[in-house]
Amino acid sequence: MKASILTIGDEILIGQIVDTNSVSIARHLNAAGIVVEEKRSVGDDAGRIAEAVREASARCEVVILTGGLGPTQDDITKKTLAQLYGSELVTDERVAAHVRGMLEARGIAFNELNRGQALVPACCEVLFNAHGTAPGMWFQRDGRVVVSLPGVPFEMEHLMEDQVMPRLKARFALRAIVHRTMITSGLAESMLAERIAPWENALPPHLHLAYLPSPGTVRLRLSAYEVDEREVAREIDERFEELRRLIPHYFIGFERASPEELVHEILTRRGLTLATAESCTGGRIASRFTAIPGASAYFRCGVVAYADRAKMALLGVDPAVIARCGAVSEEVARQMAEGARRAAEADYAVATTGIAGPTGGSEAKPVGTVWIAVASPRGTTALLKQCGTDRGQIIDRASAFAIALLRDELNGK
Repeated sequence: MKASILTIGDEILIGQIVDTNSVSIARHLNAAGIVVEEKRSVGDDAGRIAEAVREASARCEVVILTGGLGPTQDDITKKTLAQLYGSELVTDERVAAHVRGMLEARGIAFNELNRGQALVPACCEVLFNAHGTAPGMWFQRDGRVVVSLPGVPFEMEHLMEDQVMPRLKARFALRAIVHRTMITSGLAESMLAERIAPWENALPPHLHLAYLPSPGTVRLRLSAYEVDEREVAREIDERFEELRRLIPHYFIGFERASPEELVHEILTRRGLTLATAESCTGGRIASRFTAIPGASAYFRCGVVAYADRAKMALLGVDPAVIARCGAVSEEVARQMAEGARRAAEADYAVATTGIAGPTGGSEAKPVGTVWIAVASPRGTTALLKQCGTDRGQIIDRASAFAIALLRDELNGK
């Protein structure tokens, strides 16, 4: 069964707000076995909204809208749906009493605009919104369901969980959609695809593989649609176990696992400690570790030494080395890592120094040049990486490369 998600509002189209509602709705629908065919955003225009609902209903059994249900004149979704279904607006007394009570509790006058919140199309089933003033609305016609929900995310979320999903499950005979994701790190998407091609080519037609790259990782998602959930989930687990044996060094975990969580687990299990010394990454590496509960068991300290003077004073980097080699160099990265390890009395330390841009690059050291080093009881390892041209991208990639190098050193690679 297919669904379409429509988000209403000019504020979405001009980038004033980020649409998080469609993400949440899609998760609910997929978990119930409903395939989301499209997500679409439409401005505050009655004609466009009506056209979008008609087109979506022609293709999909379920259409879910959010937004445009407020009390002001630019909120036109309710009136548009009433016209689309040839229905008049009537007052729902339960909604009216609820709105009045909510506003009185907040010291807000119950005026004509607020009274309008209780008006609903006579042909719809009202979805009572206990967390706000705009009710949801459920329409059924010709085997199609159209649901209109408020755009406030937490109100929408409560209505989806408490009212929409139970009704959809009761209304339709749903089969499962199964998604399972493996996290890999250390191989670029193209290299990974080449490495696992025989495994991928052997997948049965009902299993669909997607590559989802991000800085430092590539997620591999296997999906199956409208299937027996238990049987296919077991089959996917078996396929991923085959893949894990093919690429053991690049396997991180499943679903939302991250390279830093793998390092976290190794450090905790072995009773080892860690420090960081960062220049171009500005503390990003330290923040990724300290965001994990339990990091205090191993994380000693993080130093953001941006200026050369700070590298010398806090980490013991030799001024002569900076003068001779420059701050962005293998020698400085090594001394930063060693200085952090020494100062924190840690077992391991990771360091970064680079050019995050957009200025500061040269022909010899262009923007995106980053030296990474890891100091350990066995010595110090350094690595040169080109991390792109965009500042945010460079910081993300350099942090990911640094954590990957730390993981390799912990594993004796």
